[in-house]
Amino acid sequence: MSRGVKFAALALVAVLAGIAQQPKKVDNDALRNAAKNGDEWLTYGHDYAETHFSPLQQIDTTNVKRLGLAWTWATESPAGANVETTPLVSNGVMYGSLGWNVLFAIDARTGKYKWRWDPEIPRDKMQNRCCGPVNRGVALYNGRVYAGLLDGTVVAVDQETGRPLWRTRVTNDPDLILTSAVRVVKGKVIVGSSGAEQAVRGFFAALDAESGKEVWRFWTVPGDPSKPFEHPELKEAAKTWTGEWWKLGGGGTVWDAMAYDPDADLLYVGTGNGGPWNRNIRSPQGGDNLYLSSIIAVKPDTGKMVWYFQTTPGDTWDYTATQPMILADLTINGRSRKVLMQAPKNGFFYVLDRLTGEFISGDKFVKRLTWATGLDKKGRPIEAEGARYGTAAVTVSPGAGGAHNWAPMSFSPITGLVYIPGNESTGTYTPDLNFKFVPGYTNTGTTTGPRPPDRPAVGPPKPEGGIAQPAGAENAPDVRGGFLAAWDPVMQKDRWRLTTGVGGPTMATAGNLVFQGGKAYNAETGEKLWEIDLGGNAVTPISYMLDGKQYISMLARPQQNSRVFTFALDGNAQMPPAPPPPAGRGAKGAPPAPAKQ
Repeated sequence: MSRGVKFAALALVAVLAGIAQQPKKVDNDALRNAAKNGDEWLTYGHDYAETHFSPLQQIDTTNVKRLGLAWTWATESPAGANVETTPLVSNGVMYGSLGWNVLFAIDARTGKYKWRWDPEIPRDKMQNRCCGPVNRGVALYNGRVYAGLLDGTVVAVDQETGRPLWRTRVTNDPDLILTSAVRVVKGKVIVGSSGAEQAVRGFFAALDAESGKEVWRFWTVPGDPSKPFEHPELKEAAKTWTGEWWKLGGGGTVWDAMAYDPDADLLYVGTGNGGPWNRNIRSPQGGDNLYLSSIIAVKPDTGKMVWYFQTTPGDTWDYTATQPMILADLTINGRSRKVLMQAPKNGFFYVLDRLTGEFISGDKFVKRLTWATGLDKKGRPIEAEGARYGTAAVTVSPGAGGAHNWAPMSFSPITGLVYIPGNESTGTYTPDLNFKFVPGYTNTGTTTGPRPPDRPAVGPPKPEGGIAQPAGAENAPDVRGGFLAAWDPVMQKDRWRLTTGVGGPTMATAGNLVFQGGKAYNAETGEKLWEIDLGGNAVTPISYMLDGKQYISMLARPQQNSRVFTFALDGNAQMPPAPPPPAGRGAKGAPPAPAKQ
């Protein structure tokens, strides 16, 4: 071989080596194929179907007891805010968001700090508002990190440096905030609004990922009918409202659930409660109040609605449909069905045809459910007599916290089960007889939430016989507290169920495991196989692989001294000491109550 040929060959090898070392791009193909990529965690639910399932199986039921701490990182999240992020991992770097929208990047092998960006949201932004200065995560796409912020803007920062590249305002309403994890679909950043308790008008929107320019916007409730409707679906929705709802906003904020089916090219979004909660105030002659508490399927290029399904018509209990959704292919009655599954706050587990929105099946996934007696053939709840509050207080189950809130559930295609972090709860809804809309405060139409000093909430006198309950409530099981349910979506029943207290989000893996907080269970049987004390509750776990080693990572202690804890087989790093007990509620520096939005 001549010197020239040798030189050319060496040069080619160098070029190929350089290409091999280049970071993998998080582009449309990477996101579409994320379900097959166990090495990384590229989007909120791991994949577009939002399964929160890792295909990794190095850690399994036979060796999970060997899990030990690989590294930990103190987030130094700003005080007074819960941390609810699901971190993402790409090219050996972990990305996420902390309280007050502080974004971070750290080395996923060691936890070594890489960069941090603080948008410096004014700390009085959340005063008297629901539901805390929180954010559930970021999105990655083409070398950028995207996040929705509490000040109503969406930001894109450089993935390598954290330097802001653009920042777009999506609302001028000071009561509209952004708390959900944004997603990227076909080059568009999908963002939803939060803050229905402030009696705002909900929406979700698509921004061009490159420029930040708004491409389309879908309003979830109709505005003033004397003005042209922004899109045709709102004309039909307006027929389900009464009175002058638009003066109070209406609600319907999109503060969590999203999923995407690339083959059908459908984006699915869950909408929130009414604003105010009390339907007697916002729509005094009744009505279903579309598109509150609904699942909406739209085309991601245009925002055009293809179908909708309302889980709680005429919601008056804060029963949102913003809880995480999962897409899967199931065999039901001998037929392969492409389905969407959701366990929203109202306590029913829904299986829908994700192409058409057809109701396939549904059943309650909590033991105590008193506001309805079941679902009809079309999936509409059959309300129990006396479940709605008028001029008197009513106690129903679930309460406003819901049977399942924002904590992600997971789905294993191996077991065919959905792992739901649920809660048995009861709540009393007391109408505010002194209600008047006050900007900047929680406006539920009930005695719940902060009120201005000169306008205290006034409820009806308490009856001698106690607060009313829906008909049949006396026959419901008297159960309370958190649980982890392995739910069979085909049979609509438990495979197994554990009482957990405050358990938190779940992740399933191909190692036949379910992780929740510092615990791992056999996904088939529910047997606890591993447990470690994290010194506080944990947020959503993720898994990834680097240099042939599988890691399990989660953020714990979300209200105080938050840390990222990362585990691997035979990890031998020393666990940091548990933080001191938090100050009492209401004390200076005390952690806030768990956030809904």
